[in-house]
Amino acid sequence: MQPFRIFRITAIAEAVSWTGLLIGMFLKYVTETTEAGVWLFGRLHGALFVAYLVSILWVARSERWSLWRTFFGLAASIPPLTTIVFERWVAKRRPAAEPAAATA
Repeated sequence: MQPFRIFRITAIAEAVSWTGLLIGMFLKYVTETTEAGVWLFGRLHGALFVAYLVSILWVARSERWSLWRTFFGLAASIPPLTTIVFERWVAKRRPAAEPAAATA
């Protein structure tokens, strides 16, 4: 799989896990109904957070991103749902992929 595709998948998955964790925290601390959401999404979010950081470093190296773009990609992992904003921003500025070689 291509590094950029992995980056896109992890960016979206990390944002979804953030959403689940925020809902879990609402249920735990505001409604005081259950801790299951924090238990489940906390673990998922932790793993996807690390996967997103690794994917940023991988795609930054493979596509020769500047240090600033790499820094902002890493920083986007901190505020909720910002990974999607960064992923969309990078996708718009990415050069068009070369056409696939014709197969006979």
